[in-house]
Formats: sequence, structure tokens, C-alpha cells
Amino acid sequence: MESAYRARGYAAGELYERIYSDWLFDMPSLHLAEAHTTAGGRSYLYQLTWPAPAMGGAFGACHGLDVGLVFGTLGAGLGALLIGEQPPADAVLLSQWMQSAWAAFATTGTPGWPEYDTEQRLTQLIDTEPVVTPYPADTTRRVWADRTFNPLPQRPS
Repeated sequence: MESAYRARGYAAGELYERIYSDWLFDMPSLHLAEAHTTAGGRSYLYQLTWPAPAMGGAFGACHGLDVGLVFGTLGAGLGALLIGEQPPADAVLLSQWMQSAWAAFATTGTPGWPEYDTEQRLTQLIDTEPVVTPYPADTTRRVWADRTFNPLPQRPS
């Protein structure tokens, strides 16, 4: 598995973060979309690639960044932490784009990009210039293709 990630150019310090992110977020989501599509459902895959600008960009395109962008809470709460209290113009435009896509999905059933299928694997990359492309991490997708993702254990309350 590690060699597939090294082939994608990840440095030693990035390997753990990328593999862990794939295990926890990306690959279970992808497997769910593929199962849903295979069963006859419609799935729309996206990947937020726009990096959070706060703290010198230390978090990159991190988990949770989409929340402030989708709900337009750029300068408050989690949005302020990741984007900054004074959101840059590109964050405002990206937020408007995402809000439109999510509203379209809620009202029409489509966010404005093609459905995901297991042949073309079209994925919306969300950045300052949103673009639809085949799934961007196909090498690692194949690494995880035969893996099963069991529910994570929950701590007793």
C-alpha cells in the first residue's frame, strides 16, 4: 500500500496523513457511492481541493472546511478558524458556488455536475476554478478496492 502512495509523490511526512485520511474519509465515502450507484441509485461525488487560508494554509483542504462554505458562515465559528475572520474574495465566491450547488441538489436532485458511475468515475473538484474530472486518486482507489470498511467502534457514554 505504501508504495502506491509513494508513487503519487507523497513525502514521508505526508504518508501517514494521506493513508489515514483515505481510510477514515475518502475511501469509505467512495465505496458507499459505488455501492449506491451499483444498486441503481444516483450518486454525486465531489472533493474539496481549495485549501483553508487561515494559519498560513496549515490545514490545507481539510475535513470540515466545506461546512462554513456551504452554510455561508465564513467568518464565524469553524469558518473563522479555517478561513479567517475576514474571508478572502475567493472564499466568498466559492461559498456562493457551493451554496448554489447544494440548493440545486436539494430542490432538483442534481447539484449541477454529472452523476458518478463506476466507468467514468466523474468527480467534481471544488476549488477557485471548479472542474469535473475522473476520480483524481485512481491509483489509491485501486489499492483500497477490495478492502472492507467496518463501522468504527463507539466509546460508551
